[in-house]
Amino acid sequence: MEEKLYQNYLNILKSELIPALGCTEPIAIAYAAAKARELLGDIPEHLEVFCSGNIIKNVKSVVVPNSGGEKGIDIAAVLGAIGGKAENGLEVLEGITDEDRKRAKELVKAGYCTCRLQENVENLYVRAIVEAGGHSAEAVIANQHTFVAKLVKDNRVIYEKEPGEDKEYKVDKSLMTVKGILEFADIVRIEDIREILDKQISMNSALADEGLQKHYGAEVGAMLKEKGNSGIANLAKARAAAASDARMGGCSLPAVINSGSGNQGITVSVPVIEYAKAWDVGMDKLYRALVVSNLLSIHQKSYVGRLSAYCGAVSAACGAGAAIMYMHGGDYDAISKIITNTVANAGGIVCDGAKASCACKIAVSLEAAFMAYEMSLEGHVFQPGEGIVREDVENTIKSIGYIGRVGMKQTDVEILNIMLNHTDVENILADS
Repeated sequence: MEEKLYQNYLNILKSELIPALGCTEPIAIAYAAAKARELLGDIPEHLEVFCSGNIIKNVKSVVVPNSGGEKGIDIAAVLGAIGGKAENGLEVLEGITDEDRKRAKELVKAGYCTCRLQENVENLYVRAIVEAGGHSAEAVIANQHTFVAKLVKDNRVIYEKEPGEDKEYKVDKSLMTVKGILEFADIVRIEDIREILDKQISMNSALADEGLQKHYGAEVGAMLKEKGNSGIANLAKARAAAASDARMGGCSLPAVINSGSGNQGITVSVPVIEYAKAWDVGMDKLYRALVVSNLLSIHQKSYVGRLSAYCGAVSAACGAGAAIMYMHGGDYDAISKIITNTVANAGGIVCDGAKASCACKIAVSLEAAFMAYEMSLEGHVFQPGEGIVREDVENTIKSIGYIGRVGMKQTDVEILNIMLNHTDVENILADS
């Protein structure tokens, strides 16, 4: 592999696999508010937040970390504005105190924060405006959860960049292929990836432990572990679901994310870690398998986009299933069958926001990936022309990407309308 391509894959891992505290959409709101307050130089007297529909969808029902069990845009924004530390990035709410929580709840109740839908913007978009002492400041986050697109002080633009500029790591995701990912996994120098993946292993495993030991959400992981069989596949599903239970339930432990999502970071890693332990493959093989799972998920999501109506647990589960096959000794053909079989089966799962049921969607997506794994072992794969399956795995990935980015665009709008009670579903259905 050429050194330039090697570095591209490595930089993708470095830029995507980063720690985040809590669901990344409320964190993006908190980060924008913290950046605006930092620019203002004082605690705001008032806060106004404009968000894209996808941000609203993913914040409405999820517990904001370090909030004391609170949900919603207001609490995420106010916590970021009064106690967030922007320099911590996706861990902006890590240092929130009891006093911050008490004050934030009082301010939310008093109408301190105004939240509005911003239409005709990127799917991932947050604009926070703060005011104090006759001065104002504004921070805009776009396309990525901590990408600062614009800073404004007293109505004067002091910083503005197009998304993608000034990134720490220069990457080109269009160069990714399934074959290239597998080659990179085979040859990557372990010292180049150890630190990144050690964080993913330790942090995401700790979340799984937390979710099994305490009561979060619907306790999907604990239920699977208790009621399911004793096999490794069930344990892998249970632990991944438990980590999501904890994360969606406001647990203050960070996760190493994938494609901007903690749930996807959990799904690509926790099942692979469990299989590696059960099969005793050793750390070297586990590292390489995690390279496969992470990069294959990123590869698929590069077509779909970070936020859409397409559930990212499916692409992440594809990555996990492929990585398990990689540890088993499967080749490009066997791994391609897993990807094709998984998306042909579970590619229609919709994203209706971050919340407790994400744990179920992770479990269901992993079940599809494990079924695809068993099918691949038998040499079975869905054929080109059957639904969205095309002549090879790369074009099948592009098909599901097109559905997620273009085909489900209106679906995304209608999901948001239902969530915000903007659609009279009963009467519309009755009249149709």
